[in-house]
Amino acid sequence: AGDGYFTGFITSPVSPIFFMLVFLAFTAFIVYRGVEKGIEKFARIVMPGLLLMIIGIGLFSLTLKYKGDDGIIRTGLQGMAVYLIPNFDGITPARFLEILLDAMSQLFFSLSVSMGIMITYGSYVDKEVNLNRSLGHIELFDTGVAFLAGMMIIPAVYVFFGTEGMASGPSLMFVSLPKVFEAMGPVGQVLGMVFFLMVVFAALTSSVSIMETLAANLDIFHSTWKKTSLAICLIFAAASVVICLGYNVFYFELTLPNGATAQLLDLMDYISNSFLMPFISLLTCIFVGWIVGPKWICEEMEASGHPFSRKKMYVFMIKYVTPVIMAVLFLQSAGVFNMFS
Repeated sequence: AGDGYFTGFITSPVSPIFFMLVFLAFTAFIVYRGVEKGIEKFARIVMPGLLLMIIGIGLFSLTLKYKGDDGIIRTGLQGMAVYLIPNFDGITPARFLEILLDAMSQLFFSLSVSMGIMITYGSYVDKEVNLNRSLGHIELFDTGVAFLAGMMIIPAVYVFFGTEGMASGPSLMFVSLPKVFEAMGPVGQVLGMVFFLMVVFAALTSSVSIMETLAANLDIFHSTWKKTSLAICLIFAAASVVICLGYNVFYFELTLPNGATAQLLDLMDYISNSFLMPFISLLTCIFVGWIVGPKWICEEMEASGHPFSRKKMYVFMIKYVTPVIMAVLFLQSAGVFNMFS
């Protein structure tokens, strides 16, 4: 597909809505049937396969070479250097907070923090599970996969678009990676198709997690699981249709507190990831650290009979450090610091 395909797709008034409804139907069906009845077992096969493809594509991206219109030859190894070597040019305290907020927003989403997902899925975990070991696995794999994803995309973006392409947003994947697959030759078409199918499945697991959380917590209304799932699906569909029309019918441009120009989807993403999540995390820290007390969490961590090796650090962080960081990030997201700059 050409470079304009992604833009043409998201600005279409029909195609995004059609595929969104298909995707949402799969999500609702899985939640209705139960997460453990299929998707969990399937994820154990597909996700390792996706990880291996990310590693392979990342290594191949390092071998890329491209001569731009300016006559400059850019290589994947140069792109890797751009990815790994910090550039402190133009860094100010305000800019540092913006970068920290963006990083925290990605971390919140990646770890499913401040959305109730961890709490919901955690309630399904057996008491015998060693949560200390699970915590270590989450830290290792989340950080490792994030690093590999950057190694897969950033060198390719640099090769084909230079450093200017780093601000392309979603097109980092949907414009740059197709160029990588094209550079692989005929086999790249097959690998590209398999890769993006796995990406769809990865997105499906995230969508299922969000809907599962809402359905599980609405159990307080004593409604049947079928009615709850259907109601949430209809609400999701209505909201998603509006979002899909944000690049055509409801198109507008709005300057966010971080200075970025946003459309409807960008605005909703900023409100949820950069505004609400730090705020909810701040409230969570206050609730756990000062109201119910960290001892409650520590006891839960040791319910399996395994010691909580980071108990002292956790108590100190949840009571004193994390609330301050979350408060600063919340004020940054609300644009308070920009008022004094």
